[in-house]
Amino acid sequence: MYKVSAFLGLGSNLGDRAGNIKEALRRLSEIPGIKVEKVSSLYETEPVGLLEQPNFINAVAKIKTNLSPTDLLAAVLKIEHGIGRVRTVRWGPRIIDIDILMYNNVSINTPELIIPHPRMQERAFVMIPLYEIAPDLRLQDGRGIREAVESLRGQTVHKIGQED
Repeated sequence: MYKVSAFLGLGSNLGDRAGNIKEALRRLSEIPGIKVEKVSSLYETEPVGLLEQPNFINAVAKIKTNLSPTDLLAAVLKIEHGIGRVRTVRWGPRIIDIDILMYNNVSINTPELIIPHPRMQERAFVMIPLYEIAPDLRLQDGRGIREAVESLRGQTVHKIGQED
């Protein structure tokens, strides 16, 4: 029924951070054409870019979808807006952030959307939860995800719990 596997990164550092991620996942599961298949544990991480802000809670979800990449982007942006995200400062605090990390093995580079996510392999808070739910995943550069995670030694993430 669902044609495409995709991975989404979720993060929050305002309000009920874990609750915001759970709410985003609930809303994702209600969208026709999206099935949430797996969700990583939750991880607490320090902010990247703008450092003077609260720590984040992050997770990665594997979904199956019939939506095109641009329709999936529209759906996640609608969820972000519905939960209360207001875009102000780049890399600033946010109630919810949902990034399309991968969409099958598709590469897209438009002003609106870049897939795979251009900085995902530099970020332990993405790669460690991704490895947790897809340990056999091969990245588009040909590396296995384990190799990519091992290259990020020194970045700390703290596992805080398991999604239901």
